[in-house]
Amino acid sequence: MGETVTFTGNGEQVEGYLAVPDNGTGYGVMVIQEWWGLVPQIKRTCDRLAAEGFVALAPDLYRGDIAEHTEMDKAGQLMSTLPPDRAAADMEGAVDYLRALASVQNDRIGVIGYCMGGMLSMIIGAKLGNKIGAVVPHYGAPLGDNEPDWSNLTAPVRGHFAENDDFFPPQAVKQLESKLRDMGKDVHLDVYPGTGHAFCNEENALGTHNEQATAQSWRSTIGFLKNELS
Repeated sequence: MGETVTFTGNGEQVEGYLAVPDNGTGYGVMVIQEWWGLVPQIKRTCDRLAAEGFVALAPDLYRGDIAEHTEMDKAGQLMSTLPPDRAAADMEGAVDYLRALASVQNDRIGVIGYCMGGMLSMIIGAKLGNKIGAVVPHYGAPLGDNEPDWSNLTAPVRGHFAENDDFFPPQAVKQLESKLRDMGKDVHLDVYPGTGHAFCNEENALGTHNEQATAQSWRSTIGFLKNELS
C-alpha cells in the first residue's frame, strides 16, 4: 500500500514511508518510530492508518539504519546517538511535506509515536504549535530534563501508557499529565492496567504484546484523530 518518498529536513534530503487510502485522500498523520528505526512494523502501522482513511507518513529518523528486535544494544545506541536537532528538523520536514500534499485534507497534522516516538510526538507537538492538530503518544513521554517548553503546545494529547514500565514509569507520566492540565493543556495520558512497555507492538520483542490493550488503544486513537483532524 505504501511507498518510499523523499522530502527536505533543514535543507537535507530525508526519506520516509508514505501510505495513502485507496480513495487517494485523507487526514494527514505523521507516525514516529520506536527505537528500532523505520522497521516493517512501523510501515504496517502506516498501512493500517491508510486503511482507516488517513494519509500516513513515517520519517526515517535513523537515515537508513535499523536495529533488529534481537539487537537491543544497537537500538539503544541508535536512540542515544540520534541528533535531537536533526530529528526535530526531519519531523518538521515530514509535517510540512504532509501539509503540502494534495491528498491531505487537513492543515493541522496528527502525530502518533511509539516508545521513543511517543516522547518525540509530544516534543514536536510543543515545538510546532498550530501545525499540529492531535498528538497520540504510546508508552513514551518527555520526562524530567527531556521536557520541552510546553507554552506552544496547542494540540490535544491522548496518550496510552503501560502500568509496568521502567522506561516511562506511570507515576511520572501522571505527574506530567497533571502539570500540563494545570497549564490549561488538553492532555489525557491513560495507563492500561496489567500492561508492559511496547504492548502495542505485535512483534512482541519484549514479551509484552497485549492484544486487548492494543485493540482498545487503536480504537481510541482512530476515533480521536478523526474527531480532532476533521
